[in-house]
Amino acid sequence: MFYINEGNKANNNSVISFRQVIFIYKKDYKKYAEQTAQKSNAFTNCIKAFLVGGAICTFAQWLYNMFITRMSEENTRLLVPTVLIFLAALTTGLGWFDKLAKHAGGGTLVPITGFANAIASAAIDNKNEGWVLGLGAKIFTVAGPVILYGTLASVIYGLILYFIRLAGAGGAA
Repeated sequence: MFYINEGNKANNNSVISFRQVIFIYKKDYKKYAEQTAQKSNAFTNCIKAFLVGGAICTFAQWLYNMFITRMSEENTRLLVPTVLIFLAALTTGLGWFDKLAKHAGGGTLVPITGFANAIASAAIDNKNEGWVLGLGAKIFTVAGPVILYGTLASVIYGLILYFIRLAGAGGAA
């Protein structure tokens, strides 16, 4: 629903009388949206995403190189994602992650940091609704489907691999 202001331009911020309210049909809305949508430079956005995503991955590699000299490889492989998850959740809580994502776009969606941001954002947004019905019920609204379909895909791929190996072993005998 949009309104007409004095200049006969549609907007949704005008204070007007009830008689001035109009409904805009789909084609009119599409035209309005195309006129008001902010144009983006795809090439520049891709460069920013590449640089920020690369910086996050470079930082992770630096952490790995630093930890591997002080502990076993197994502990290092556990600690690097833990640090990345902690830092992503911390920067989300401080409001920095969203500011970075606004400029870097998809570059911040390096899987482990993007996933941590999705969970932390849902937790922050719903904390006022209580521990059970707010935080507990809605923390996985974004991440839940990722977990579900990721698990389902891994089971399907595992079964396919199992049957391929089973067929390969049966044919060689």
